[in-house]
Amino acid sequence: MTSASDALSGIFGWISIATWVVVYSPQIYENFSLKSGEGLSVAFVVIWLVGDLCNLVGASMAGLLPTVIILAAYYTLCDTVLLMQIYYYRWLNSKDRDAAGHLEARPEVEAGEETPLLLASTDAQNAEKERSLKRHVLEYAGMILCLVAAGIVAWAISEKVQGAEEEPRPEEKVEWKSQLMGYSSAVLYLGSRVPQIVKNFETKCRGLSPGLFVFGIMGNLTYALSICVSSMEADHLIANASWLAGSTLTIGLDVFVLGQFVYYRGKRVG
Repeated sequence: MTSASDALSGIFGWISIATWVVVYSPQIYENFSLKSGEGLSVAFVVIWLVGDLCNLVGASMAGLLPTVIILAAYYTLCDTVLLMQIYYYRWLNSKDRDAAGHLEARPEVEAGEETPLLLASTDAQNAEKERSLKRHVLEYAGMILCLVAAGIVAWAISEKVQGAEEEPRPEEKVEWKSQLMGYSSAVLYLGSRVPQIVKNFETKCRGLSPGLFVFGIMGNLTYALSICVSSMEADHLIANASWLAGSTLTIGLDVFVLGQFVYYRGKRVG
């Protein structure tokens, strides 16, 4: 029979997986709707990708919890999608700019007919983006509750499928290669936020989805809890120390990014 600590660890692990499945979705959709990935720092995504690769290799070498390895593989895939969006929309927009350059050479009457429509479209987009902070909070609170419910249901299904027998926990090995990869990923996760924070000062967080960081905080928090609740034995914590550092320390930087969102939105509305 599954112990209470293992059950709680499994629930947190599944909630973390559910969160990370959707964490990139708001930013991917934001890029798609704007036809631009310029709200993201390329350095942020690249460093995050390298960190996820180190995380994946290190977790596999150390024989960590399956949720750790599954998440690391999924992170890597989503990082790649974001990077592809950035460069695809840069290429697409460069073609549009070239086409616009040709249109400028046409008679002014054609440009005049286009201009009011473009201005009206821009005004509508700006109005839509200035939705109330209260509405955002309610939306994200509802999504968080749905993710918690999804994680609990997924855990319950996995328990039913596995049956009553308690599976032996994979052996956790503390050796320098996996630890090196783990600590490298932790440093990269922390370092990746710095270029994005700097870029936010320039872009005022335009083109960046707060959902990426709201769900990032939730995913990292439940991820760390799944490790700690599983066992507080020294060997277990030492084996997972680098992954705990990478998840918990980035929460502080993600909170700072959310503070940037609130600050610049307040300035725009004011």
